[in-house]
Amino acid sequence: MSEINDQDYLREKQYRDASNLNARIRLHVEFSTNKYGWFRWVFDQYELPTRASVLELGCGPGDLWLENISRIPKGWQITLSDFSTGMLAQVREKLSILARPINFELIDAQSIPYEDNQFDIVIANHFLYHVPDRSKALSEIRRVLKPGGQFYATTIGVNHMKELPELVARFDPENGAFLKSDEIPFNMENGEAQIRIYFSEVEERRYQDDLRVRDVEVLTDYIYSGMRLGLDANQRDDLTAFLHREMAANGGLIKIQKDSGMFIAQ
Repeated sequence: MSEINDQDYLREKQYRDASNLNARIRLHVEFSTNKYGWFRWVFDQYELPTRASVLELGCGPGDLWLENISRIPKGWQITLSDFSTGMLAQVREKLSILARPINFELIDAQSIPYEDNQFDIVIANHFLYHVPDRSKALSEIRRVLKPGGQFYATTIGVNHMKELPELVARFDPENGAFLKSDEIPFNMENGEAQIRIYFSEVEERRYQDDLRVRDVEVLTDYIYSGMRLGLDANQRDDLTAFLHREMAANGGLIKIQKDSGMFIAQ
C-alpha cells in the first residue's frame, strides 16, 4: 500500500498532529500569488442555507473555519471529523475561539457512524486520496446526505507543484521516491468519474494560483513535510544550499505552479 493511503502511516506519522500540514499551508499562505486565499475561495463555493447540518471529513487543523469565522451561518450545526486523535485534539483547541458549539468526532470515512439522511452538506478537502476504499467512502457520504444534499470535495490536479519532484531529482538524481501529483489516486483528472458512480450531478471548479517562493527555509520545511520523500535528515543542509543556488539563478525566487480545485456533487 502506498503511503498516501496507508492508514497506519498517516495516523501515526504524517498526521499524528498538524505539524506537517502547517508546514505545507505556510508555504501557500506566504507565497501564493492569488491573495484572495484558498480557504476563502473554498467557502465561496458552498451554498449557504440559513440552517444546515454540516459534516467535514478529514478536517485537519481547521483553517477553513478559522479563515471564515464571520461567514459561518449561525444556524449551521457543524461536525468536524478526522481519523487522527492527535489532529482532532489540536483542532479542538484551535477552534475553541469560535463562540459556537462544534462537534468533534473520530471518524473513518469508510464507515461513517451516522444514520441515513443526516446531513445537508458533507465536505472532504484534500482528503479522499488518503482513503484506501474510496468507493466505500463515497457510498457512505451519499448515504448520510439528505435528499438534495451537497457534497464538496477538493483535491489537486496532475500538474500541481510538479516543479518540486523535479527540484528534488536534480538535487539527488538517484531519488525516485518523491510523491508526484499524477500519482494521486483521487485528483482533478480522475475524481469526477469516481464521484459520478454515486452522484448524478457533478460540477468541477478550478482555483487559479501559483507560487513565487522567496524563502528557502520555508520551502525546505515543505519538502521535508511530504510523503515518500526519500531524503535523509542529514541531507537537509545540502538541500538548503542547493535551493539557495537555484533561487539565486532564477532572480531570487523559485516559481511553482499550482493546480487545484473542487468537485460539487448532488
